[in-house]
Amino acid sequence: MGTDIHQRLLAEGALDRLNSVARVDTTTTVTTLTATDRTAHADQLARTEVLFTHWGAPELTEEALRRLPRLRAIVHAAGSVKHHVTEAVWRHGITVSSAAAANALPVAEFTLAAILFAGKRVLDIAQVYATTRTQPDLLPYYSGHGNYRRTVGIVGASRIGRRVVDLLRPHDFDVLLHDPYVDAAEARRLGVTPVTLDELVRCSDVVSVHAPQLPETRHMFDARRIALLKDGATLINTARGSLVDTAALTAHLVTGRVHAVLDVTEPDVPPADSPLYTLPNVLLTPHIAGSLGNELHRTTDWAIDEVVRYAQGVPFAYEVGPEELSRSA
Repeated sequence: MGTDIHQRLLAEGALDRLNSVARVDTTTTVTTLTATDRTAHADQLARTEVLFTHWGAPELTEEALRRLPRLRAIVHAAGSVKHHVTEAVWRHGITVSSAAAANALPVAEFTLAAILFAGKRVLDIAQVYATTRTQPDLLPYYSGHGNYRRTVGIVGASRIGRRVVDLLRPHDFDVLLHDPYVDAAEARRLGVTPVTLDELVRCSDVVSVHAPQLPETRHMFDARRIALLKDGATLINTARGSLVDTAALTAHLVTGRVHAVLDVTEPDVPPADSPLYTLPNVLLTPHIAGSLGNELHRTTDWAIDEVVRYAQGVPFAYEVGPEELSRSA
């Protein structure tokens, strides 16, 4: 993992718990596994049976795996493993686990808050209040807003998308879903209405994106599809910035026609002169929806649970297979 994260990740007794089931080396930081550093940490890598990984892990290519002849498992104490796990890992019979299910929880909570705030136009009202510093006449000014029987469109029945659907159940929303892998029977079990993506965009008051980053999902929200959004609709993106054509969305946002909650963008950090930083109808955050602060302890705990299972000879609870890479963020 990265050079600094392990001290925060393995705090509050986590390292002691990990040490109780494994011989743990936290003194060696490995950030690359390339031919140029073939001799670095050679002895430690040759003995390694399990990699406990997090943000900043080096890519585990065929070349890298030759330096890890005893490697049998990778336990990722974060979400997506796409950044470091390659097809070579499964070719070598190495088992992979991820704490993506734990990381899905704060993202879903963030999304629920964004949906509820969008419906009540909380940011708009707060800005009016801060500007006028008098009691606004809310009845006529915001008579068209609120969360009763609004339509929420969920794009992608991922772990996060499904969790958002669960969190929406106590509220009076009509929930639409677009996911090519979900059939009508499963949609009924989820309590959602399956629709095409265009229909979802046209009919929803709030659209929340939870699809994976794939070549075919790049700019799935392009200029044509963004134009289908209702006037006053809100687009929420906590998935990946590449799923939304940021320039096309910005063109609609500057007119005030639609609203957005963007935890991810393309590029990752918008240019300093981007209107996204100052538009009153945009909430722009720097990828904070996922595990943050003490929420990292949850992903650590889930990952250590997996190491305990491995030590006991029990199958992983959250194993990741190669087929999931084509359907995950």
